[in-house]
Amino acid sequence: MPSQKQYFFLLSYILFDHMELTRQWYEGYQLPLLAFLLLIAPFALDFHLHYPDEMYYTDAAIQMMQNGDYLTTYLGNGDLRFKKPILTYWTVLVGFKTLGVSALSSRLLFLIAGASLIPLVYRIASLISNSSRLPQISAWIVATHPIVIFSSTRSIPDILLVFFMTLAALGVSGLIRYGKQAPKKYLWLFYLSLGLAFEVKGLPAAALGVIAIAYLRFNPWQPLSLKQLLYPPALLSGVVIGLFWFVAMYYKFGPVYLDSFYEDQLGMRMGSRVWQIIRHFSLALLLMLVLFVPWFIPALKNVKKNFLSVFHENKVFFGFVAVWVASIIAMTGLVSTFYERYLLPVTPVAAIGLAAILLKRQGNSLTNSLKVSAWIFLGINWLLLTVALLPVIGFKNPLPIYFQWAVGLSLSIFLAFKLAVPAYRLPVLGTSILLVFFNLSLLSHPFSIPHQGVQLRVHLEQQSIPGNSQIAFLGHPHYASKIRIGLGPVYKMKTFKNLAEVPEQYRYLICDEPQKELPNGAFSSDLASLNWDPKHWQEMIAAIFSGETKAVKKEWGKKYYWVERLAP
Repeated sequence: MPSQKQYFFLLSYILFDHMELTRQWYEGYQLPLLAFLLLIAPFALDFHLHYPDEMYYTDAAIQMMQNGDYLTTYLGNGDLRFKKPILTYWTVLVGFKTLGVSALSSRLLFLIAGASLIPLVYRIASLISNSSRLPQISAWIVATHPIVIFSSTRSIPDILLVFFMTLAALGVSGLIRYGKQAPKKYLWLFYLSLGLAFEVKGLPAAALGVIAIAYLRFNPWQPLSLKQLLYPPALLSGVVIGLFWFVAMYYKFGPVYLDSFYEDQLGMRMGSRVWQIIRHFSLALLLMLVLFVPWFIPALKNVKKNFLSVFHENKVFFGFVAVWVASIIAMTGLVSTFYERYLLPVTPVAAIGLAAILLKRQGNSLTNSLKVSAWIFLGINWLLLTVALLPVIGFKNPLPIYFQWAVGLSLSIFLAFKLAVPAYRLPVLGTSILLVFFNLSLLSHPFSIPHQGVQLRVHLEQQSIPGNSQIAFLGHPHYASKIRIGLGPVYKMKTFKNLAEVPEQYRYLICDEPQKELPNGAFSSDLASLNWDPKHWQEMIAAIFSGETKAVKKEWGKKYYWVERLAP
Protein backbone atom coordinates (compact mmCIF):
# COMPACT_ATOMS: atom_id res chain seq x y z
CA MET A 1 0.00 0.00 0.00
CA PRO A 2 1.55 3.39 -0.95
CA SER A 3 2.57 5.66 1.91
CA GLN A 4 1.87 9.40 2.01
CA LYS A 5 5.53 10.10 1.27
CA GLN A 6 5.50 7.84 -1.82
CA TYR A 7 2.28 9.46 -3.04
CA PHE A 8 3.65 12.99 -2.80
CA PHE A 9 6.93 11.95 -4.45
CA LEU A 10 4.96 10.51 -7.39
CA LEU A 11 2.84 13.67 -7.60
CA SER A 12 5.85 16.00 -7.75
CA TYR A 13 7.67 13.75 -10.25
CA ILE A 14 4.75 13.73 -12.68
CA LEU A 15 3.78 17.37 -12.30
CA PHE A 16 7.21 18.95 -12.38
CA ASP A 17 9.50 16.55 -14.23
CA HIS A 18 7.00 16.07 -17.08
CA MET A 19 5.47 19.51 -17.54
CA GLU A 20 5.84 19.42 -21.30
CA LEU A 21 3.18 16.87 -22.13
CA THR A 22 2.76 15.31 -25.51
CA ARG A 23 -0.04 16.47 -27.76
CA GLN A 24 -1.83 13.15 -27.24
CA TRP A 25 -1.89 13.68 -23.49
CA TYR A 26 -2.96 17.29 -23.80
CA GLU A 27 -5.81 16.65 -26.22
CA GLY A 28 -6.84 13.27 -24.83
CA TYR A 29 -8.31 12.12 -21.55
CA GLN A 30 -4.94 11.25 -19.95
CA LEU A 31 -4.22 14.68 -18.45
CA PRO A 32 -7.62 15.17 -16.72
CA LEU A 33 -7.52 11.54 -15.58
CA LEU A 34 -4.09 11.92 -14.02
CA ALA A 35 -4.93 15.30 -12.45
CA PHE A 36 -8.13 13.82 -10.99
CA LEU A 37 -6.38 10.84 -9.43
CA LEU A 38 -3.46 12.77 -7.96
CA LEU A 39 -5.26 15.88 -6.72
CA ILE A 40 -8.36 14.16 -5.33
CA ALA A 41 -6.45 11.26 -3.76
CA PRO A 42 -5.77 12.87 -0.34
CA PHE A 43 -9.47 12.64 0.51
CA ALA A 44 -9.45 8.92 -0.36
CA LEU A 45 -6.11 8.02 1.23
CA ASP A 46 -7.50 8.61 4.72
CA PHE A 47 -10.63 9.83 6.49
CA HIS A 48 -10.25 13.57 5.89
CA LEU A 49 -13.99 13.49 5.30
CA HIS A 50 -16.06 10.50 6.40
CA TYR A 51 -19.56 10.36 4.97
CA PRO A 52 -22.04 8.78 7.43
CA ASP A 53 -23.47 6.26 4.94
CA GLU A 54 -20.04 4.69 4.42
CA MET A 55 -20.48 2.86 7.71
CA TYR A 56 -23.20 0.61 6.28
CA TYR A 57 -20.85 -0.85 3.69
CA THR A 58 -17.56 -0.97 5.61
CA ASP A 59 -19.19 -2.46 8.72
CA ALA A 60 -20.88 -5.17 6.65
CA ALA A 61 -17.72 -5.97 4.66
CA ILE A 62 -15.65 -6.47 7.82
CA GLN A 63 -18.32 -8.77 9.25
CA MET A 64 -18.31 -10.73 5.98
CA MET A 65 -14.59 -11.32 6.51
CA GLN A 66 -15.26 -12.46 10.06
CA ASN A 67 -18.24 -14.76 9.52
CA GLY A 68 -17.58 -15.96 5.96
CA ASP A 69 -21.12 -15.07 4.79
CA TYR A 70 -20.63 -12.93 1.68
CA LEU A 71 -24.30 -12.56 0.77
CA THR A 72 -25.88 -11.28 3.99
CA THR A 73 -25.27 -7.71 5.13
CA TYR A 74 -25.24 -6.67 8.78
CA LEU A 75 -25.12 -3.37 10.65
CA GLY A 76 -22.54 -2.66 13.33
CA ASN A 77 -25.04 -3.64 16.03
CA GLY A 78 -25.64 -7.04 14.44
CA ASP A 79 -29.00 -6.25 12.80
CA LEU A 80 -29.70 -7.30 9.22
CA ARG A 81 -29.81 -4.59 6.52
CA PHE A 82 -31.49 -5.18 3.16
CA LYS A 83 -31.94 -1.62 1.92
CA LYS A 84 -29.35 -1.80 -0.87
CA PRO A 85 -28.28 -4.64 -3.18
CA ILE A 86 -24.98 -6.41 -2.72
CA LEU A 87 -22.52 -4.94 -5.23
CA THR A 88 -21.40 -1.93 -3.15
CA TYR A 89 -20.66 -4.20 -0.20
CA TRP A 90 -18.62 -6.49 -2.44
CA THR A 91 -16.69 -3.53 -3.84
CA VAL A 92 -15.59 -2.58 -0.32
CA LEU A 93 -14.86 -6.23 0.44
CA VAL A 94 -12.60 -6.60 -2.61
CA GLY A 95 -10.57 -3.60 -1.45
CA PHE A 96 -10.26 -5.07 2.05
CA LYS A 97 -9.29 -8.51 0.74
CA THR A 98 -6.72 -7.06 -1.67
CA LEU A 99 -4.99 -4.38 0.39
CA GLY A 100 -6.07 -5.13 3.95
CA VAL A 101 -8.63 -3.23 6.00
CA SER A 102 -7.97 0.52 5.90
CA ALA A 103 -9.53 3.81 4.85
CA LEU A 104 -7.71 3.67 1.51
CA SER A 105 -8.72 0.09 0.69
CA SER A 106 -12.37 0.83 1.52
CA ARG A 107 -12.43 3.64 -1.06
CA LEU A 108 -9.87 2.69 -3.70
CA LEU A 109 -12.24 1.01 -6.17
CA PHE A 110 -14.71 3.88 -5.79
CA LEU A 111 -11.95 6.35 -6.67
CA ILE A 112 -11.07 4.24 -9.72
CA ALA A 113 -14.74 4.10 -10.75
CA GLY A 114 -15.00 7.90 -10.54
CA ALA A 115 -11.80 8.38 -12.50
CA SER A 116 -13.03 5.92 -15.14
CA LEU A 117 -15.86 8.30 -16.00
CA ILE A 118 -13.28 10.55 -17.68
CA PRO A 119 -12.19 8.12 -20.44
CA LEU A 120 -15.78 6.86 -20.75
CA VAL A 121 -17.11 10.36 -21.42
CA TYR A 122 -14.23 10.98 -23.81
CA ARG A 123 -15.13 7.78 -25.69
CA ILE A 124 -18.84 8.63 -25.89
CA ALA A 125 -18.10 12.15 -27.18
CA SER A 126 -15.69 10.71 -29.77
CA LEU A 127 -18.30 8.20 -30.87
CA ILE A 128 -21.09 10.71 -31.50
CA SER A 129 -19.03 13.58 -32.94
CA ASN A 130 -16.15 14.20 -35.33
CA SER A 131 -14.99 17.20 -33.30
CA SER A 132 -11.58 16.77 -31.69
CA ARG A 133 -12.34 19.34 -28.97
CA LEU A 134 -15.71 17.97 -27.79
CA PRO A 135 -14.20 14.87 -26.10
CA GLN A 136 -11.46 16.97 -24.47
CA ILE A 137 -13.82 19.58 -23.00
CA SER A 138 -16.32 16.90 -21.94
CA ALA A 139 -13.58 15.02 -20.07
CA TRP A 140 -12.52 18.12 -18.13
CA ILE A 141 -16.10 19.05 -17.26
CA VAL A 142 -16.91 15.64 -15.77
CA ALA A 143 -13.51 15.48 -14.01
CA THR A 144 -14.21 18.73 -12.15
CA HIS A 145 -17.84 18.12 -11.22
CA PRO A 146 -17.98 18.51 -7.41
CA ILE A 147 -20.44 15.67 -6.79
CA VAL A 148 -18.39 13.31 -8.96
CA ILE A 149 -15.33 14.31 -6.91
CA PHE A 150 -16.90 13.83 -3.49
CA SER A 151 -18.69 10.61 -4.47
CA SER A 152 -15.43 9.17 -5.80
CA THR A 153 -13.83 9.50 -2.36
CA ARG A 154 -16.63 7.76 -0.48
CA SER A 155 -17.49 4.08 -0.24
CA ILE A 156 -21.18 4.54 -1.08
CA PRO A 157 -23.25 3.29 -4.06
CA ASP A 158 -23.62 6.53 -6.03
CA ILE A 159 -20.32 6.58 -7.93
CA LEU A 160 -20.71 2.89 -8.86
CA LEU A 161 -24.22 3.61 -10.12
CA VAL A 162 -23.06 6.48 -12.34
CA PHE A 163 -20.13 4.39 -13.59
CA PHE A 164 -22.36 1.54 -14.76
CA MET A 165 -25.02 3.91 -16.12
CA THR A 166 -22.31 5.68 -18.14
CA LEU A 167 -21.21 2.30 -19.51
CA ALA A 168 -24.85 1.74 -20.46
CA ALA A 169 -24.88 5.20 -22.10
CA LEU A 170 -21.84 4.14 -24.13
CA GLY A 171 -23.88 1.19 -25.35
CA VAL A 172 -26.73 3.55 -26.27
CA SER A 173 -24.27 5.84 -28.09
CA GLY A 174 -22.99 2.92 -30.16
CA LEU A 175 -26.55 1.98 -31.12
CA ILE A 176 -27.22 5.61 -32.10
CA ARG A 177 -23.99 5.92 -34.09
CA TYR A 178 -24.40 2.73 -36.11
CA GLY A 179 -28.20 2.33 -36.12
CA LYS A 180 -29.45 -0.91 -37.62
CA GLN A 181 -25.87 -1.97 -38.38
CA ALA A 182 -24.75 -1.56 -34.75
CA PRO A 183 -22.50 -4.39 -33.55
CA LYS A 184 -23.97 -6.65 -30.87
CA LYS A 185 -21.25 -5.57 -28.43
CA TYR A 186 -23.18 -2.36 -27.73
CA LEU A 187 -26.27 -4.33 -26.72
CA TRP A 188 -24.13 -6.51 -24.46
CA LEU A 189 -22.57 -3.41 -22.95
CA PHE A 190 -25.97 -1.82 -22.38
CA TYR A 191 -27.72 -4.77 -20.72
CA LEU A 192 -24.79 -6.04 -18.64
CA SER A 193 -24.18 -2.52 -17.34
CA LEU A 194 -27.84 -2.13 -16.41
CA GLY A 195 -27.75 -5.45 -14.56
CA LEU A 196 -24.70 -4.37 -12.58
CA ALA A 197 -26.23 -0.94 -11.92
CA PHE A 198 -29.35 -2.66 -10.56
CA GLU A 199 -27.14 -4.69 -8.20
CA VAL A 200 -25.74 -1.37 -6.97
CA LYS A 201 -28.87 0.65 -6.25
CA GLY A 202 -31.95 -1.07 -7.59
CA LEU A 203 -34.86 0.75 -9.20
CA PRO A 204 -33.19 4.00 -10.41
CA ALA A 205 -31.05 1.93 -12.78
CA ALA A 206 -34.06 -0.01 -14.06
CA ALA A 207 -36.05 3.21 -14.62
CA LEU A 208 -33.30 4.88 -16.66
CA GLY A 209 -32.75 1.65 -18.59
CA VAL A 210 -36.42 1.36 -19.56
CA ILE A 211 -36.45 5.03 -20.59
CA ALA A 212 -33.37 4.47 -22.79
CA ILE A 213 -34.99 1.46 -24.49
CA ALA A 214 -38.21 3.39 -25.08
CA TYR A 215 -36.25 6.29 -26.53
CA LEU A 216 -34.27 4.05 -28.90
CA ARG A 217 -37.48 2.42 -30.05
CA PHE A 218 -39.73 5.46 -30.46
CA ASN A 219 -37.52 8.48 -31.18
CA PRO A 220 -38.72 10.12 -34.43
CA TRP A 221 -35.30 10.40 -36.10
CA GLN A 222 -33.72 6.92 -35.94
CA PRO A 223 -35.99 4.37 -34.25
CA LEU A 224 -34.76 0.81 -33.82
CA SER A 225 -37.00 -2.24 -33.88
CA LEU A 226 -37.82 -4.21 -30.75
CA LYS A 227 -36.31 -7.23 -32.43
CA GLN A 228 -32.95 -5.51 -32.56
CA LEU A 229 -33.20 -3.92 -29.10
CA LEU A 230 -34.43 -6.93 -27.14
CA TYR A 231 -31.46 -9.14 -27.97
CA PRO A 232 -32.21 -12.24 -25.81
CA PRO A 233 -28.67 -13.38 -24.84
CA ALA A 234 -27.63 -9.91 -23.62
CA LEU A 235 -31.03 -9.08 -22.10
CA LEU A 236 -31.28 -12.34 -20.14
CA SER A 237 -27.69 -12.05 -18.94
CA GLY A 238 -28.41 -8.57 -17.61
CA VAL A 239 -31.57 -9.78 -15.86
CA VAL A 240 -29.71 -12.69 -14.22
CA ILE A 241 -26.97 -10.36 -12.95
CA GLY A 242 -29.47 -7.79 -11.72
CA LEU A 243 -31.69 -10.26 -9.84
CA PHE A 244 -29.03 -12.65 -8.52
CA TRP A 245 -28.80 -11.24 -4.99
CA PHE A 246 -32.56 -10.75 -4.70
CA VAL A 247 -33.22 -14.39 -5.54
CA ALA A 248 -30.51 -15.49 -3.08
CA MET A 249 -32.04 -13.40 -0.27
CA TYR A 250 -35.53 -14.68 -1.05
CA TYR A 251 -34.24 -18.25 -0.87
CA LYS A 252 -32.50 -17.53 2.45
CA PHE A 253 -34.98 -15.24 4.25
CA GLY A 254 -38.24 -15.42 2.33
CA PRO A 255 -40.21 -12.35 1.19
CA VAL A 256 -39.68 -10.45 4.47
CA TYR A 257 -36.41 -8.93 3.21
CA LEU A 258 -38.32 -7.13 0.44
CA ASP A 259 -40.12 -4.95 3.01
CA SER A 260 -36.91 -3.14 3.90
CA PHE A 261 -35.85 -2.85 0.25
CA TYR A 262 -39.26 -1.52 -0.80
CA GLU A 263 -39.30 1.02 2.02
CA ASP A 264 -35.88 2.34 0.98
CA GLN A 265 -36.55 2.37 -2.76
CA LEU A 266 -40.13 3.67 -2.80
CA GLY A 267 -41.74 4.06 0.61
CA MET A 268 -39.47 6.60 2.33
CA ARG A 269 -38.19 8.05 -0.95
CA MET A 270 -41.43 9.08 -2.60
CA GLY A 271 -42.79 12.49 -1.70
CA SER A 272 -46.53 13.04 -1.68
CA ARG A 273 -47.05 16.71 -0.88
CA VAL A 274 -47.47 18.94 -3.92
CA TRP A 275 -45.32 21.79 -2.61
CA GLN A 276 -42.57 19.40 -1.62
CA ILE A 277 -42.52 17.94 -5.13
CA ILE A 278 -42.45 21.43 -6.68
CA ARG A 279 -39.62 22.50 -4.35
CA HIS A 280 -37.52 19.40 -5.02
CA PHE A 281 -38.15 19.58 -8.75
CA SER A 282 -37.05 23.24 -8.83
CA LEU A 283 -33.97 22.47 -6.75
CA ALA A 284 -33.02 19.54 -8.98
CA LEU A 285 -33.40 21.70 -12.08
CA LEU A 286 -31.24 24.45 -10.55
CA LEU A 287 -28.52 22.12 -9.28
CA MET A 288 -28.32 20.23 -12.56
CA LEU A 289 -27.05 23.51 -14.00
CA VAL A 290 -25.20 25.15 -11.09
CA LEU A 291 -23.17 22.09 -10.11
CA PHE A 292 -21.37 22.40 -13.43
CA VAL A 293 -19.57 25.40 -11.98
CA PRO A 294 -17.87 27.29 -13.60
CA TRP A 295 -18.43 25.71 -17.03
CA PHE A 296 -22.11 26.62 -17.26
CA ILE A 297 -21.44 30.38 -16.94
CA PRO A 298 -19.98 30.99 -20.42
CA ALA A 299 -22.64 28.64 -21.83
CA LEU A 300 -25.43 30.99 -20.70
CA LYS A 301 -24.74 33.50 -23.47
CA ASN A 302 -27.05 32.81 -26.43
CA VAL A 303 -27.93 29.53 -24.74
CA LYS A 304 -31.19 28.98 -26.62
CA LYS A 305 -29.62 29.57 -30.01
CA ASN A 306 -26.59 27.41 -29.23
CA PHE A 307 -28.69 24.63 -27.72
CA LEU A 308 -30.85 24.41 -30.85
CA SER A 309 -27.74 24.43 -33.03
CA VAL A 310 -26.21 21.57 -31.05
CA PHE A 311 -29.48 19.64 -31.10
CA HIS A 312 -29.86 19.92 -34.89
CA GLU A 313 -26.30 18.63 -35.43
CA ASN A 314 -27.12 15.29 -33.79
CA LYS A 315 -30.81 15.08 -32.91
CA VAL A 316 -30.74 11.43 -31.89
CA PHE A 317 -27.93 11.63 -29.34
CA PHE A 318 -28.71 15.02 -27.84
CA GLY A 319 -32.38 14.09 -27.76
CA PHE A 320 -31.35 11.09 -25.66
CA VAL A 321 -29.33 13.37 -23.36
CA ALA A 322 -32.33 15.69 -22.95
CA VAL A 323 -34.67 12.78 -22.16
CA TRP A 324 -32.32 11.26 -19.58
CA VAL A 325 -31.65 14.61 -17.89
CA ALA A 326 -35.38 15.45 -17.79
CA SER A 327 -36.12 11.98 -16.38
CA ILE A 328 -33.62 12.21 -13.52
CA ILE A 329 -34.87 15.69 -12.63
CA ALA A 330 -38.44 14.40 -12.55
CA MET A 331 -37.48 11.35 -10.44
CA THR A 332 -35.46 13.49 -8.03
CA GLY A 333 -38.39 15.86 -7.70
CA LEU A 334 -40.56 13.01 -6.40
CA VAL A 335 -38.33 11.97 -3.50
CA SER A 336 -39.28 12.80 0.06
CA THR A 337 -35.67 13.57 1.07
CA PHE A 338 -33.59 15.47 -1.46
CA TYR A 339 -29.90 14.72 -2.11
CA GLU A 340 -27.91 16.37 -4.88
CA ARG A 341 -26.13 13.07 -5.56
CA TYR A 342 -29.40 11.69 -6.98
CA LEU A 343 -28.58 13.72 -10.12
CA LEU A 344 -25.30 11.87 -10.68
CA PRO A 345 -26.44 9.04 -13.01
CA VAL A 346 -26.89 11.43 -15.96
CA THR A 347 -24.12 13.91 -15.10
CA PRO A 348 -21.59 12.42 -17.59
CA VAL A 349 -23.92 12.64 -20.60
CA ALA A 350 -25.05 16.09 -19.46
CA ALA A 351 -21.37 17.12 -19.45
CA ILE A 352 -21.14 16.21 -23.13
CA GLY A 353 -24.18 18.33 -23.92
CA LEU A 354 -22.73 21.28 -22.00
CA ALA A 355 -19.39 20.89 -23.80
CA ALA A 356 -21.15 20.95 -27.16
CA ILE A 357 -22.92 24.21 -26.23
CA LEU A 358 -19.62 25.75 -25.08
CA LEU A 359 -18.03 24.98 -28.43
CA LYS A 360 -20.59 27.24 -30.10
CA ARG A 361 -18.93 30.29 -28.54
CA GLN A 362 -17.35 32.37 -31.31
CA GLY A 363 -13.68 33.35 -31.70
CA ASN A 364 -11.66 33.97 -28.55
CA SER A 365 -14.78 34.35 -26.42
CA LEU A 366 -14.53 30.86 -24.90
CA THR A 367 -10.79 30.99 -24.13
CA ASN A 368 -11.21 34.42 -22.51
CA SER A 369 -14.01 33.08 -20.31
CA LEU A 370 -11.83 30.12 -19.35
CA LYS A 371 -9.02 32.51 -18.46
CA VAL A 372 -11.22 34.58 -16.13
CA SER A 373 -12.56 31.46 -14.40
CA ALA A 374 -9.03 30.07 -14.03
CA TRP A 375 -7.83 33.26 -12.31
CA ILE A 376 -10.78 33.02 -9.90
CA PHE A 377 -9.96 29.44 -8.95
CA LEU A 378 -6.26 30.20 -8.67
CA GLY A 379 -7.24 32.99 -6.27
CA ILE A 380 -9.29 30.52 -4.24
CA ASN A 381 -6.26 28.21 -4.11
CA TRP A 382 -3.97 30.99 -2.88
CA LEU A 383 -6.52 31.91 -0.22
CA LEU A 384 -6.70 28.29 0.95
CA LEU A 385 -2.91 28.00 1.04
CA THR A 386 -2.68 31.21 3.08
CA VAL A 387 -5.27 30.01 5.61
CA ALA A 388 -3.63 26.56 5.72
CA LEU A 389 -0.37 28.15 6.87
CA LEU A 390 -1.90 28.54 10.33
CA PRO A 391 -2.32 24.80 11.11
CA VAL A 392 0.69 23.81 8.96
CA ILE A 393 3.02 26.02 11.00
CA GLY A 394 1.09 25.98 14.28
CA PHE A 395 0.95 22.19 14.72
CA LYS A 396 3.51 19.47 14.69
CA ASN A 397 2.78 17.84 11.33
CA PRO A 398 4.32 14.92 9.46
CA LEU A 399 6.76 15.85 6.71
CA PRO A 400 4.34 15.06 3.82
CA ILE A 401 2.02 17.88 4.99
CA TYR A 402 4.74 20.50 4.50
CA PHE A 403 5.57 18.93 1.16
CA GLN A 404 1.91 18.98 0.13
CA TRP A 405 1.66 22.70 0.92
CA ALA A 406 4.78 23.36 -1.18
CA VAL A 407 3.39 21.29 -4.07
CA GLY A 408 0.08 23.16 -3.93
CA LEU A 409 1.81 26.55 -4.06
CA SER A 410 4.28 25.55 -6.78
CA LEU A 411 1.61 24.02 -8.99
CA SER A 412 -0.67 27.06 -8.65
CA ILE A 413 2.18 29.39 -9.69
CA PHE A 414 3.04 27.13 -12.61
CA LEU A 415 -0.60 27.16 -13.76
CA ALA A 416 -0.71 30.97 -13.51
CA PHE A 417 2.23 31.26 -15.92
CA LYS A 418 0.62 28.79 -18.34
CA LEU A 419 -2.52 30.96 -18.55
CA ALA A 420 -0.71 33.28 -20.93
CA VAL A 421 -1.02 30.63 -23.65
CA PRO A 422 -4.63 30.37 -24.94
CA ALA A 423 -4.22 26.70 -25.86
CA TYR A 424 -3.49 25.84 -22.21
CA ARG A 425 -6.46 27.61 -20.64
CA LEU A 426 -8.77 24.61 -20.66
CA PRO A 427 -6.39 22.28 -18.74
CA VAL A 428 -5.27 25.15 -16.50
CA LEU A 429 -8.86 25.82 -15.44
CA GLY A 430 -9.60 22.13 -14.92
CA THR A 431 -6.44 21.57 -12.88
CA SER A 432 -7.08 24.73 -10.83
CA ILE A 433 -10.51 23.41 -9.84
CA LEU A 434 -9.08 20.03 -8.81
CA LEU A 435 -6.28 21.77 -6.94
CA VAL A 436 -8.87 23.40 -4.67
CA PHE A 437 -9.74 19.96 -3.28
CA PHE A 438 -6.06 19.08 -2.93
CA ASN A 439 -5.47 22.21 -0.84
CA LEU A 440 -8.68 21.75 1.16
CA SER A 441 -7.23 18.55 2.61
CA LEU A 442 -4.57 20.69 4.31
CA LEU A 443 -7.34 22.31 6.34
CA SER A 444 -9.16 19.06 7.14
CA HIS A 445 -5.98 17.27 8.23
CA PRO A 446 -5.71 18.61 11.83
CA PHE A 447 -9.36 17.73 12.52
CA SER A 448 -9.26 14.24 11.06
CA ILE A 449 -5.82 12.63 10.90
CA PRO A 450 -4.93 10.27 12.48
CA HIS A 451 -8.53 9.16 12.80
CA GLN A 452 -9.96 7.40 15.83
CA GLY A 453 -9.51 3.92 14.37
CA VAL A 454 -5.77 4.37 13.85
CA GLN A 455 -5.33 5.74 17.37
CA LEU A 456 -7.33 2.90 18.95
CA ARG A 457 -5.35 0.29 17.02
CA VAL A 458 -2.07 1.71 18.31
CA HIS A 459 -3.48 1.71 21.86
CA LEU A 460 -4.53 -1.95 21.62
CA GLU A 461 -1.11 -2.92 20.28
CA GLN A 462 0.56 -1.13 23.17
CA GLN A 463 -1.76 -2.88 25.66
CA SER A 464 -1.21 -6.28 23.97
CA ILE A 465 -4.94 -6.94 23.72
CA PRO A 466 -5.35 -10.48 22.32
CA GLY A 467 -6.83 -10.96 18.86
CA ASN A 468 -10.42 -12.16 18.43
CA SER A 469 -11.39 -10.26 21.60
CA GLN A 470 -14.99 -9.09 21.80
CA ILE A 471 -15.29 -5.32 22.18
CA ALA A 472 -18.41 -3.28 22.92
CA PHE A 473 -18.69 0.21 21.47
CA LEU A 474 -20.74 2.97 23.15
CA GLY A 475 -21.08 6.12 21.10
CA HIS A 476 -22.09 7.42 17.69
CA PRO A 477 -22.11 4.64 15.04
CA HIS A 478 -20.50 7.04 12.54
CA TYR A 479 -17.30 6.97 14.59
CA ALA A 480 -17.73 3.28 15.34
CA SER A 481 -17.22 2.48 11.66
CA LYS A 482 -13.87 4.30 11.56
CA ILE A 483 -12.75 2.50 14.70
CA ARG A 484 -13.92 -0.84 13.30
CA ILE A 485 -11.79 -0.22 10.18
CA GLY A 486 -8.83 0.71 12.37
CA LEU A 487 -9.14 -2.49 14.39
CA GLY A 488 -9.75 -4.65 11.32
CA PRO A 489 -11.25 -8.16 11.28
CA VAL A 490 -9.00 -9.37 14.11
CA TYR A 491 -11.25 -7.83 16.77
CA LYS A 492 -15.01 -8.32 16.94
CA MET A 493 -16.53 -4.97 17.87
CA LYS A 494 -20.28 -4.56 18.28
CA THR A 495 -22.20 -1.31 18.75
CA PHE A 496 -24.54 -0.85 21.74
CA LYS A 497 -26.77 2.07 22.68
CA ASN A 498 -25.81 2.16 26.36
CA LEU A 499 -23.98 0.22 29.07
CA ALA A 500 -27.13 -1.60 30.21
CA GLU A 501 -27.30 -3.41 26.86
CA VAL A 502 -23.71 -4.70 27.04
CA PRO A 503 -23.53 -8.37 28.13
CA GLU A 504 -21.13 -9.14 30.98
CA GLN A 505 -18.95 -11.35 28.78
CA TYR A 506 -17.71 -8.18 27.06
CA ARG A 507 -14.58 -7.41 29.04
CA TYR A 508 -13.47 -4.55 26.80
CA LEU A 509 -15.37 -1.40 25.84
CA ILE A 510 -14.71 1.70 23.77
CA CYS A 511 -16.77 4.73 24.69
CA ASP A 512 -16.92 8.43 23.92
CA GLU A 513 -17.02 11.29 26.42
CA PRO A 514 -20.83 11.24 27.06
CA GLN A 515 -20.71 7.47 27.76
CA LYS A 516 -17.68 7.66 30.07
CA GLU A 517 -19.74 7.79 33.29
CA LEU A 518 -19.32 4.17 34.40
CA PRO A 519 -19.91 2.56 37.85
CA ASN A 520 -17.01 3.26 40.23
CA GLY A 521 -14.82 0.26 40.98
CA ALA A 522 -16.27 -1.81 38.14
CA PHE A 523 -14.19 -0.45 35.23
CA SER A 524 -10.82 1.11 34.48
CA SER A 525 -10.44 3.59 31.63
CA ASP A 526 -7.66 5.23 29.61
CA LEU A 527 -7.80 8.01 27.04
CA ALA A 528 -7.06 6.20 23.77
CA SER A 529 -8.08 8.69 21.04
CA LEU A 530 -8.02 12.48 20.86
CA ASN A 531 -8.89 14.67 17.88
CA TRP A 532 -9.71 18.32 17.46
CA ASP A 533 -13.46 18.84 17.36
CA PRO A 534 -14.48 21.02 14.35
CA LYS A 535 -17.16 22.62 16.54
CA HIS A 536 -14.38 24.21 18.58
CA TRP A 537 -12.28 25.62 15.74
CA GLN A 538 -12.10 29.02 17.44
CA GLU A 539 -10.42 27.44 20.47
CA MET A 540 -8.03 25.68 18.09
CA ILE A 541 -6.98 28.95 16.44
CA ALA A 542 -6.55 30.66 19.81
CA ALA A 543 -4.41 27.73 20.99
CA ILE A 544 -2.09 28.08 18.00
CA PHE A 545 -1.43 31.74 18.82
CA SER A 546 -1.03 31.05 22.55
CA GLY A 547 1.18 28.00 22.01
CA GLU A 548 -1.03 25.85 24.29
CA THR A 549 -2.27 23.45 21.62
CA LYS A 550 -1.73 20.27 23.64
CA ALA A 551 -3.68 21.43 26.70
CA VAL A 552 -6.49 23.06 24.72
CA LYS A 553 -6.88 20.02 22.50
CA LYS A 554 -7.26 17.81 25.57
CA GLU A 555 -9.89 20.16 26.98
CA TRP A 556 -11.96 20.69 23.84
CA GLY A 557 -11.09 17.72 21.64
CA LYS A 558 -13.15 14.69 20.63
CA LYS A 559 -12.18 11.86 23.01
CA TYR A 560 -12.58 8.09 23.03
CA TYR A 561 -11.66 5.88 25.97
CA TRP A 562 -10.45 2.31 26.25
CA VAL A 563 -12.39 0.69 29.11
CA GLU A 564 -11.75 -2.66 30.79
CA ARG A 565 -14.16 -4.47 33.10
CA LEU A 566 -12.48 -5.22 36.43
CA ALA A 567 -12.66 -8.68 37.97
CA PRO A 568 -15.11 -8.86 40.92
